[in-house]
Amino acid sequence: MQSGARYQAILEIITEVFKDEQPADKIINDYIRARKYIGSKDRKFIIDAVWQIVRNRCKLTFDAKSAEPRKILLYFARDNLAEVFDGATYGMATLSDEEREWLQQENEEPYPDWVEAECPEWLYTKIGNIDFCKALNGQARTDVRAHGISADELQNKLKAEGIESTKGQYSPYCLHIAERLVLNNCMAWQDGYLDVQDEASQLAAVLIDAKPEHKIMDYCCGAGGKSLALSNILQDNGHILAYDIEAKRLEAIKPRMARLNVHNIELTDIVADSDKDFDRFILDAPCSGTGTWRRAPDAKFRLTKEKLYGLTKIQAELLEIAAAKTKKSGRIIYITCSVLADENEKQIEQFLLRHGEFKPINIRELWERKIAAPYPHDDDFMLRLSPYTTNTDGFFICVLEKLV
Repeated sequence: MQSGARYQAILEIITEVFKDEQPADKIINDYIRARKYIGSKDRKFIIDAVWQIVRNRCKLTFDAKSAEPRKILLYFARDNLAEVFDGATYGMATLSDEEREWLQQENEEPYPDWVEAECPEWLYTKIGNIDFCKALNGQARTDVRAHGISADELQNKLKAEGIESTKGQYSPYCLHIAERLVLNNCMAWQDGYLDVQDEASQLAAVLIDAKPEHKIMDYCCGAGGKSLALSNILQDNGHILAYDIEAKRLEAIKPRMARLNVHNIELTDIVADSDKDFDRFILDAPCSGTGTWRRAPDAKFRLTKEKLYGLTKIQAELLEIAAAKTKKSGRIIYITCSVLADENEKQIEQFLLRHGEFKPINIRELWERKIAAPYPHDDDFMLRLSPYTTNTDGFFICVLEKLV
């Protein structure tokens, strides 16, 4: 493809992304699949450029003084205008007189903090830390979890395949992969010795502190990552009930269970009213996903105040279900992949005001008993993990024990 044709593809993709209606990765994948003539080098160039624009959307919009995709792309490609905007067939239209005049105008205003942070202004007021937001805007590494073998054994298997890795800083099951991992070409993956899972999510499974004799509920189990990690910790013993309201999600877990040779997970989209005696009730609550912006930087622009308010209502309702389903001396493990206090600390504080029969356990002590690495947070009862502090996805974990 000529340079102009590459940038025309980029323009078409970001025009759809900037509508903030669908995830960017879906838009990119659909666009590329529909154009099989795009070669691998062109495909990589287009995809890399789109993600670079998405990750710098606030600055590019501010500098361009416009949210119009073509003007943003003009500013992004301003050092290569003649080659890009050449008017060639399948390429970019040549610059108009208005665009040429506009390009002469420099925006000399300093970036406001929220622009420097690459975070929508209303969300930045909730986070309030430029460096924290920049960490959320970085690129996530690939973390894998050893399954059925030790991390050392998995590391050796990967090395034999020419795949370099390093040990996780916190999870005893975690390896960081230096390069892009093509799963279908990885024998360790095919043989069920690893699963792809961020280190923070692995830690959440460890801190559940489950035992084979426990009655365990993984509520809102989603893709099943924590159930699968918990199965590995329990060495396929015990019984884990994995519930999700969406049957399609549950179906997607089945091939993962088969590949990992997991037998102690029961998938269900129905929870009996009589089930009120769970020892461990895992509530991985639907949330804003702000802790996963490294993987989906476009998601921050699709989140609205109204959506956040709706999510906090759902979280409170689910906590009420968890409270009713947990037995005396049992525990609710409340988890989100959010960095917002509305969904985390404030949610727990409000729950404890409603439920004096619960108390948060000292998660620092639990961590020190289960994990060899130093505890990475300053709150003994509510744990935050993040790209900024632990180089993981943003996660919140609080363990609540029922006293009566």
